[in-house]
Amino acid sequence: MNLENGEIQIFTGNSNKSLVTKICECLGVEEGHCVVNKFSDGEIQLDINETVRGKDVYIIQSTSNPVNDNLMEVLILLDALKRASAGRINVVMPYYGYARQDRKTKAREPITSKLVADLLEVAGAQRIVTMDLHAGQIQGYFNVPVDHLTAIPYLSEYFKDIVEKDPDNFVVVSPDLGGVTRARKFANRLNLPIAIIEKRRPKPNVSEVMNIIGDIDGKNCILIDDIIDTAGTICQAALALRKNGAKKVYGCASHGVLSGEAFTRLENSIMEKFVISNTIAVPEEKLGKVLEVVNVAPIFASAIRRINGNKSVSEMFD
Repeated sequence: MNLENGEIQIFTGNSNKSLVTKICECLGVEEGHCVVNKFSDGEIQLDINETVRGKDVYIIQSTSNPVNDNLMEVLILLDALKRASAGRINVVMPYYGYARQDRKTKAREPITSKLVADLLEVAGAQRIVTMDLHAGQIQGYFNVPVDHLTAIPYLSEYFKDIVEKDPDNFVVVSPDLGGVTRARKFANRLNLPIAIIEKRRPKPNVSEVMNIIGDIDGKNCILIDDIIDTAGTICQAALALRKNGAKKVYGCASHGVLSGEAFTRLENSIMEKFVISNTIAVPEEKLGKVLEVVNVAPIFASAIRRINGNKSVSEMFD
């Protein structure tokens, strides 16, 4: 391995250790020895038990549930590594939490995605690597380099064999107007047309389907989104497609937040399969006849290897 910026060293908190293990296996490196615990009052306490001086350090941590604990672990790790004279500190955040509040849509509303960006930079992050941000413009909230990866190649590869059995009767569906670009990229990899669900959100985690734009009558539909949280919206979208003439409905998303009744909703939905990546850890016992997970560790490992060797990350998608 070409170590242009010093030896690669990987650290993580308690967010998604299974993904970190897979990334380390792809890189052929051992995970750094770091113990993250809590004081009796809930404050986070950590010990880094090896030298990091001059190393090219990567903190791999998704800010998934418990969001605030996982975010604070990253910030405290950053502070510790900065004070320990790490050569360069990179934050690999497969799932970037607090991203859904990315602009002001009404008075006195926070922009939490910008706040988190500021916190990471002040704590010492010199580069950010993330995947399928809720909104691409969040990259502009940082004043350090951001490498924005995507799970679309892995999600589309899962459906390749399914689509090839009947390619003329499949259509990719965006569950809202904001996801059209994502749906188009996914559809292009499978040579499929797209359709769009027009909906409105009267309040967070609640949506109402207004219209369906495109031809889905008699077709098999693949819904694609960036985040699946309570699963209410995606299950409602699947029902709307079925009511408007769709035959089979599949679904996929980059990040499986899966809060509340999400697992039950998915298992009881009309969808044949719903596929997510492992940017957020999902307990094995939660996987059932509908929910499946694809492994995106190789793309993160490749990005880390390229960043360390001062090579282009975008070439991975050419």
